[in-house]
Amino acid sequence: MEEKLKLFLCEDDENLGMLLREYLQAKGFETDLFPDGEAGFRGFVKTKYDLCIIDVMMPKKDGVTLVKEIRTINTEIPVIFLTAKNMKEDILEGFKAGADDYITKPFSMEELVLRIEAIIRRVKGKKSKEQQVYKFGNMTFDTQKQILTIGDIVTKLTTKESELLTLLCAHHNEILERNHALKQIWEEDTYFNARSMDVYITKLRKLLRPEPNIEIINIHGKGYKLIVPTEETNEEDVE
Repeated sequence: MEEKLKLFLCEDDENLGMLLREYLQAKGFETDLFPDGEAGFRGFVKTKYDLCIIDVMMPKKDGVTLVKEIRTINTEIPVIFLTAKNMKEDILEGFKAGADDYITKPFSMEELVLRIEAIIRRVKGKKSKEQQVYKFGNMTFDTQKQILTIGDIVTKLTTKESELLTLLCAHHNEILERNHALKQIWEEDTYFNARSMDVYITKLRKLLRPEPNIEIINIHGKGYKLIVPTEETNEEDVE
């Protein structure tokens, strides 16, 4: 019998929180509910969860702060934000904190379940693949462990960072089309998802700075290209 997925739910609206927990449990998810960010973090460190659903606006500790703290101890767990806000700056701040998706209140509980299932499928699909390691110059990227190594600098990537860098590496020295990346990682080409991807591209550029021979460039109107040294380039440099 397949083990139930365990969800972390942090929502300060008592009625909504209880409704969500009951609905998710009815759909087969084991769900723990926490009323605020402080209680949520205390609960998170005690239990192993498969996915987090976190309200942005909460007392004691807001959702963005909570996710930043969660990311210090678990960079891989998927996070969905629940938010009454629809300002692009708030949504982008959530993605910067490490969210994988967001859903704006009021929302359909059925839509939330579909988003949960889509993220879980993506995570399981990634884990089921054989381990693949990309090595360019002084950079080594383990896609399964989500570890980027450049010389002595070792960085554990978030799930979104790892997925995006994996696509860039798979298309190295070729154009990675924006629409393709958005559909592969975010499953939908929208304005907010596109802005979120730009945020992650910026973060990856910073992480790659220690390796001067590798860079991510913009291809106007098309997408991005990961420029890496080739054997031919190395031979020319020696000459």
